[in-house]
Amino acid sequence: SLSTSQGEGYVYALIEHQSRPDKHMAFRLMRYAIAAMQQHLEAGHEHLPLVIPLQFYHGKVSPYPYEMNWLKGFANPDQAKGLYTQDFPLVDVTVISDNDIMQHRRIALLELVQKHARHRDIMDFLEPLVTLLLTDYTTDKQVQSLMSYLLQVGETNNLEALITSLASSVPKHEETLMTIAEQLRQQGEQRGRQEGIQLGEARGRQEGRQEGRQEGRQEGIQLGEAKALKEMARKMMLNGMDQQSIIDVTGLSKNELAQLSH
Repeated sequence: SLSTSQGEGYVYALIEHQSRPDKHMAFRLMRYAIAAMQQHLEAGHEHLPLVIPLQFYHGKVSPYPYEMNWLKGFANPDQAKGLYTQDFPLVDVTVISDNDIMQHRRIALLELVQKHARHRDIMDFLEPLVTLLLTDYTTDKQVQSLMSYLLQVGETNNLEALITSLASSVPKHEETLMTIAEQLRQQGEQRGRQEGIQLGEARGRQEGRQEGRQEGRQEGIQLGEAKALKEMARKMMLNGMDQQSIIDVTGLSKNELAQLSH
C-alpha cells in the first residue's frame, strides 16, 4: 500500500530471476501478475492492483535473446494487442429478441435456452425450441448438453413435461430426449423415496419423544402416588395403628411396611 496524489493505492513488484533464456518468459510473468491480482481481489479489495513484473537474468547467453512483451508471443502481435487492450466482445442474450436469436443458426438454440432457462413456465418457449431442433444445426450430444444445462440452472418445475413434448415433436431427437425424460423421472422417484424415508424417520423420532414424555409423566405420577402412600402408612404407624389395618388402607405389602419401620 502507498500514498499517491489520488489517494491510497497498491503496486505489486513481481521479481523473477532466470539463469536460462525462456522464449515465453513474458507470458509466464503475465500469468504470475494475474495470480497476484486474483489474490488481491480475494483479500477484499475493490480494484485490481498494478503488478509490475521485473526479471533479473544471469545466464550464459548474453544479451537476453527474447522479447519481454508478452503480446509478442502471438503469431500476430497487432491483432492480439487489439483484442487485449479494448472491451471484450459481449453477447447479452437478455436484451436480444427471440426473433433475432432465431436467425443465429447454430448458436441460436444455446442463446434461446440461456435466455429462458430461469423462466418459471418453460413451456412458453416450446414452439421456438421445436423449430430450432427441427433444423440440421443440432446434434444429439448438443441436445444432451442443453438439457443438462436447463436441469442445472433452470427454475422450472415442468422440465420433464417440456422434454417429453419436445420428443414427440422432434422425431430425430426423440430417443435422446425420452432417455433424458426417463432419467429425470427416475431421479424424481429416488428423491421422493429419500424424502419419504427422511419424513418417516423424523415422524418416528417425534412420536418416540412424545411417547417417552408420556411414559415419563406416567412414571412420575406413579412415583408420587407411591411416595404419598408410604408417607400415609408412616404416619399411621406413628399413631399406633395395627399393621393389617395399614395394609388394608394403603395397599402396601408387609415387606414395604417393614422397610418403612426400619
